[in-house]
Amino acid sequence: MTETSFDTPFGRYTLQRLPIRPRDNLRAWDAADEYLLKHLADTGMPGRRMLILNDSFGALTLALHQYQPWSGSDSALAQAATRNNARTNGIPRENLHLITSLEQPALPLELVLIKAPKTLALLEYQLIRLRAWLTPDARVLLAGMMKVLPSSVWKLLESLIGPTSTFPGRKKAKLIEARFDPNLALPPRSRAYPQSYVLEGSGCRIFNHANVFSREKLDIGSRFFLEHLPMGQGPETVLDLGCGNGVLALMTLKQNPQAVVHCVDESHMATASARATLEAAFGPEMQAEFHTAWNLDGFPSGCIDRVLCNPPFHQQHAVGDHIARDMFQDAKRVLRQGGELWVVGNRHLGYHQRLKRLFGNTELMASNPKFVVLRSIRKANRRP
Repeated sequence: MTETSFDTPFGRYTLQRLPIRPRDNLRAWDAADEYLLKHLADTGMPGRRMLILNDSFGALTLALHQYQPWSGSDSALAQAATRNNARTNGIPRENLHLITSLEQPALPLELVLIKAPKTLALLEYQLIRLRAWLTPDARVLLAGMMKVLPSSVWKLLESLIGPTSTFPGRKKAKLIEARFDPNLALPPRSRAYPQSYVLEGSGCRIFNHANVFSREKLDIGSRFFLEHLPMGQGPETVLDLGCGNGVLALMTLKQNPQAVVHCVDESHMATASARATLEAAFGPEMQAEFHTAWNLDGFPSGCIDRVLCNPPFHQQHAVGDHIARDMFQDAKRVLRQGGELWVVGNRHLGYHQRLKRLFGNTELMASNPKFVVLRSIRKANRRP
């Protein structure tokens, strides 16, 4: 049974991950959360001007809710989990100040707590932005599991925030403290976001914020998918599920200007990137809508003609196909009868078996040594 009782120096909380799974044995917190909270309790808390970044399921935000912290995340799923866990624990809404990765908290900040993100570029982006929000004596504490903390994290903190101190490892977790140096000059390599590149053969510019997959060039999975992208004609509604920077939506509209495209991703930076990509190509009057959400509950059943999906196989640092399974379920519900789900994925993931069980059919549309492109059609429901 999954452990849900989170004991901290600031109280005991019941926490669950999202999506909720009956046989999920992963906790909604890790040893890095525990280490960070114990360190704060041992060393004393500053005032209420606090920001928490990358809190996966609300463990830090809820444990410190009495200080009314700001909590910034790029993940709609993480924010939904934080709200759900707050309700479970009876924490008032006014004690939560949830903001996206593209928003800023109230100023100034005395303390920033960071859970190390999966993407080093996201951490760099966050540290650069932090400099304008910190008081001169501010502290920045970064915690993470040793297996996902590269040595470059220390160098990044020192080059962008100030001198660092490291603490002994605890339960395979690491804690680093940086003291803000307001006179520190940013290194010349510091990047500004969003970045962009020109998609070969199209003349279109692809925009990418810091947390978007394959920021500097087209990833090989999307490249293969584009070679076999279905060509619609006339009015149709297409959903780019897990849209990333919007390259699939872009080429769909290029091939069929009469289409209406919905770009959906659980990353705020992804949907912002997709919007920038499509606006650059088609202008603000483009036939596209953008939704930052971790599921398709906002879409009515049977409203979509075609779903395009290049699913991730990880959730934060946890690897698995559970996110893809949920995406396929959502896609089936929103497709009209006769509507199609097109999926690209690594051959070894075995998506064709899962799709055949879910839809009752699946067809191999293209393959190479690494990837497959699959199509499943939404059939009429069988009578019992």
